[in-house]
Amino acid sequence: MFYDLNIKGKNFNEDLHLAKEASLLGWNSVAFNYNDDNLDNAFEYFDTLQEESLNFNNPLNVDFRYEITTNNSNHLRKLSRKYRDKINLISVLGGHLKVNRTSCETIHIDILSRPYFKRKDCGINHVLAKEAANNDVAIELCFKDILTTYLSYRSKILANFKEIISLHRKFDFPLILTSGSTFIYDIKNPVDLSYFFKEIGLKEEEIEEGFKNSPKNLINFNKNRENLILKGVKKIDRFD
Repeated sequence: MFYDLNIKGKNFNEDLHLAKEASLLGWNSVAFNYNDDNLDNAFEYFDTLQEESLNFNNPLNVDFRYEITTNNSNHLRKLSRKYRDKINLISVLGGHLKVNRTSCETIHIDILSRPYFKRKDCGINHVLAKEAANNDVAIELCFKDILTTYLSYRSKILANFKEIISLHRKFDFPLILTSGSTFIYDIKNPVDLSYFFKEIGLKEEEIEEGFKNSPKNLINFNKNRENLILKGVKKIDRFD
């Protein structure tokens, strides 16, 4: 199964259209990404979107992702606690060093998205990489950052990707690969995206982790989150 955990959510009709295209191109599971501007509206139609997507000729599993966008660490923590039990996936748009650090240190966060955003470096170092590994915070590399940039800026993004890949190999934090699709023409075949990431140096097993294993593990973990007392300690119902 191929997972794309970052497709921009907008409204029911556009999201359904994007879901149909993703299904046709071979994706098996996607997550629509919402922020504070459209989050409340998404709550109203998301169950219907999930139901309709499962009825496609190639059934598509649809999840709900909330992306926190803030430069304030305290606000980040507050929002992650507020929505943790309401949404399956919580991510943070990276870039600001304090936000990158807080995200890697916060167990309520699932994904630090694009830690290199608007930075000259990749946004994480060995200390943050270790924190991300300890707290199972996935680091996201987004293909759209390559698709929409040119020349020296694209070269900088590629260098940041490679630095994050190097840190991933050393510290083994979860790595996820996404399209970042906003419009129907942004959605690519998962095999084509796999070839791109192979060209920049990822091994086949790392690509499989990024498009399959890590997203699947995130989703399954959060489905059982309410039964987790502490990390590694799960509540089991007793039957008399």
